[in-house]
Amino acid sequence: MRVPLLKIESSPTLPESADAVVIGAGIVGVFTAYYLAKRGLKVALVEKGLVGAEQSSRNWGWCRQQNRDARELPISTKSLELWERFQAESGENVGFSRCGLLYLSNDEAELAGWAKWCDFARTVNVTSHVLTSEQANERGRATGRNWKGGIFSPTDGIADPSRAAPAVARALMALGGTVHQSCAARGLETSGGRVSGVVTEKGTIRTPVAILSGGAWASSFCRQLGVVFPQASVRSSIVALAPGAQGIPDALHTKDVSVTRRGDGGYTLAISGYGRLDMTLQGLRFGREFMPMFMKRWRSLRPGGLEGLRSGHETLSRWALDKPTPMEKMRILDPSVDEGTAAEIHRRAVALMPELGKVDISAKWAGYIDSTPDGVPAMGEVHNVPGFILAAGFSGHGFGIGPGAGHLLADIVTGAAEPIVDPRPYSPERFRSSVWGKVAEF
Repeated sequence: MRVPLLKIESSPTLPESADAVVIGAGIVGVFTAYYLAKRGLKVALVEKGLVGAEQSSRNWGWCRQQNRDARELPISTKSLELWERFQAESGENVGFSRCGLLYLSNDEAELAGWAKWCDFARTVNVTSHVLTSEQANERGRATGRNWKGGIFSPTDGIADPSRAAPAVARALMALGGTVHQSCAARGLETSGGRVSGVVTEKGTIRTPVAILSGGAWASSFCRQLGVVFPQASVRSSIVALAPGAQGIPDALHTKDVSVTRRGDGGYTLAISGYGRLDMTLQGLRFGREFMPMFMKRWRSLRPGGLEGLRSGHETLSRWALDKPTPMEKMRILDPSVDEGTAAEIHRRAVALMPELGKVDISAKWAGYIDSTPDGVPAMGEVHNVPGFILAAGFSGHGFGIGPGAGHLLADIVTGAAEPIVDPRPYSPERFRSSVWGKVAEF
């Protein structure tokens, strides 16, 4: 695996029963399990590979409110508070800091869109400053360029993708929860129409509640239960630089390239929205549902290859519960880097800030960003399978809102009278009707 990741030990034995089983140990899964355990529930977290090894360790690490779609902004705001609280209460270091996020541009239309968002943000008590050309040039002095303007969100920040999910999993175990790596969940058992157990490759855990936080694997898992969940994945490539560059902002976005400081002092480079659509049967199956999304973002998406078919995460096949599944054949989605994209990312970053050219490329990796047709995550109970909670389709936003998502899912499972945010915009049931034309703005 090319991406840096903190490794942790698994719990020694699989429990016979649990109050809830969380399937998938990405950032949303670990926070869901953590908040359930904090409420006194006996929780088991099962993961086919390693904790945090897929998209949760392959993202930028941004924890932002800035430019969020209105449906996601409340949970983004709550998540920033929870990142801070978790780090203080657990004693675990997830690398979170409110360093502020800086956006710079010379595009009048882009600047107008950002300013419009800032006007909206003020109505919901979110701080984001529109920058004049002079202010943008001062904050962006590392670029040595003149900018027409930008925006800066001082209360937003970053966390460390290489250690966040594993750190939360350790905090879960400190609360009495169990974590089981290399333990794929093959499916569910039901009794009287309700969830009664989770079948894993190492045995069955009796439970009335199963939360699927399966990332890019979620739709294929749902298919085994007769649940239709429209999902598509984009293969995105990232370049990591070694430490040593001086005077670079902690988190900077421009149309050409985005740069983020990592926990080791190096920087992660990416082009926002840039990705490959690898051909899969699932992609063809849900092509119509995703047409508005692809039409809106066609400039940054390009056709991919057969990588998705080889990975198996978007299979349309059915599998037996007593035999190995595609998840056991592909423990960790570690797709090929698009070398042309990686070279372009590095070229743009060095052109923007020549200081970055003084350090070596330390790594390159790719990951699958799973999305819904409207770009808003699905979180909630699937009504035709009582006890089955879906948490997927985070559309590249899951890391930053991971704590809020986990808290909300714990609220849903425990029937909290006042959930942390309104769960209705995230209900998976919305896909039973059309979400056509409701694609997230940011």
